[in-house]
Amino acid sequence: MAKYLVIVESPAKVKTIKKFLGANYEVEASNGHVRDFPKSQFGIDVENDFEPKYITIRGKGELLAKLRKAAKKADKIYLATDPDREGEAISWHLMQALKEDPDKMHRITFNEITKTAVKDSLKHARGLNMNLVDAQQARRMLDRMVGYTISPLLWAKVKRGLSAGRVQSVALRIICDREEEINSFIPEEYWSLEGDFQVKGEKKPLQAKFYGTDKKMDIHSKEEMDKLLASLKDKEYEINEVKKGERIKNAPLPFTTSTLQQEAAKTLNFSTQKTMRLAQQLYEGIDIKGNGTVGVISYLRTDSTRISEEADAAAREYITAQYGEDYVSKSEKAVKKGQKIQDAHEAIRPTDISRTPVQIKESLTRDQFRLYQLIWKRFAASRMAPAKYETTSVKVAGGDYTFTVSASKVAFEGFLSVYMQEEDMKKGNVLSQSLSKGMKLKLKELKPEQHFTQPPAHYTEASLVKTMEELGIGRPSTYAPTITTIISRRYVSKEQRNLYVTELGEVVNSIMKQAFPSIVDVNFTATMEGLLDCVENGTVQWKTVVRN
Repeated sequence: MAKYLVIVESPAKVKTIKKFLGANYEVEASNGHVRDFPKSQFGIDVENDFEPKYITIRGKGELLAKLRKAAKKADKIYLATDPDREGEAISWHLMQALKEDPDKMHRITFNEITKTAVKDSLKHARGLNMNLVDAQQARRMLDRMVGYTISPLLWAKVKRGLSAGRVQSVALRIICDREEEINSFIPEEYWSLEGDFQVKGEKKPLQAKFYGTDKKMDIHSKEEMDKLLASLKDKEYEINEVKKGERIKNAPLPFTTSTLQQEAAKTLNFSTQKTMRLAQQLYEGIDIKGNGTVGVISYLRTDSTRISEEADAAAREYITAQYGEDYVSKSEKAVKKGQKIQDAHEAIRPTDISRTPVQIKESLTRDQFRLYQLIWKRFAASRMAPAKYETTSVKVAGGDYTFTVSASKVAFEGFLSVYMQEEDMKKGNVLSQSLSKGMKLKLKELKPEQHFTQPPAHYTEASLVKTMEELGIGRPSTYAPTITTIISRRYVSKEQRNLYVTELGEVVNSIMKQAFPSIVDVNFTATMEGLLDCVENGTVQWKTVVRN
């Protein structure tokens, strides 16, 4: 009987995948990486053109012996680690460590852990993609060079046990720069004015905001306001414009790693680390009553908003059945061009849209359910028609001055019937239907109010992830660990969602800025990510990046 061995990363997948493949397949887990640089030495031979020196990770010896034994017995070995750079690198290390005939080894990847996806991947087994491996190797070496050469300096100057990582140092700097901005911020005074106007036959007054003359007028002080109030008191007011229109709000794109982390932080108050932990569980497999174990979302580390044709078709079919033809999106979703997107990947989505959150609620923990519901709703919404609003805007004139008020109401719900964000929840103004051009109004009351400009907000985990993504620092797999690291090192503390720099963080940041300005430079780090992408595409040699 032919025997096949499938090696995955995490033990949680073993059971799920074994069930899909049947008796001829053995499924084993490598528990992540099996080889890495030694902890006690630098591990990179600089004299010898940067040859990396890998050793078996401490404690992985027994596991490797067990894998070698299983590999000996197998006719074919399938390496089924995660579908990204890290996964490709783990497969390469396994190939080196198992010491089996390379022709026996095949690489397979799947974007979701479902029976179809796993079986399909076996039909498309391939060789290793060395470009991906090299990109990961280069990243690991750069991080090792930065960490190993700079950390001892921080131990000598500040205190033992500190670390300086390539991405974490930049993330720390971003937060420090924001603190400086906040501390040096000087508030400026400004005023706003609202008018209440009596409409004939209406109980409620019409509330409108002061706009100015032909162009918008800013009011900076109490004197200016008093002068304005005096000239507004005795004017006659009438409506000089009522404009009706339509506004369209497009459905959101499905989640990428960073948008999922941001939205889960905003709406569920999850830390990035917690979001990733729960998403990992949903991806690896949930034991669903009556269905056995199955992965309920697609792969969670991605910066693509692409959706496979099958998933797209299934979603459109589901929406047509549940909501009707009008609710299905007519357009194809375009992806923002610009950054290169690892486009073997898809956005994060449920593996089966007909598996609604309510259906599997009993099989999930409370937090798993909340995250799955968020992913499910966002994906369903992304395949739905835009929402339509009817808008009305009214201008009230008094002498040369104008007040304005606008209102909107939902004319067609579209995607809002499934998914609403905070700004969609807000109640808008409601305007009386009887308003018309030329209508005379009586001024009841003017309400001036003093304000001061606010400093920029402190970063939260969500806004930091957003900024890191915009600046091109880090990748989907690194946002959460980076933030976790700077918090656990006590460089940054988290209070009520906000991130604050600690005294230690300030010291480390200022040493890094003085001694290693290029390492904590945002552009340097973003360029580095770009170069690693080039290695992945095969346009740049990985050693060139490391040598430079």
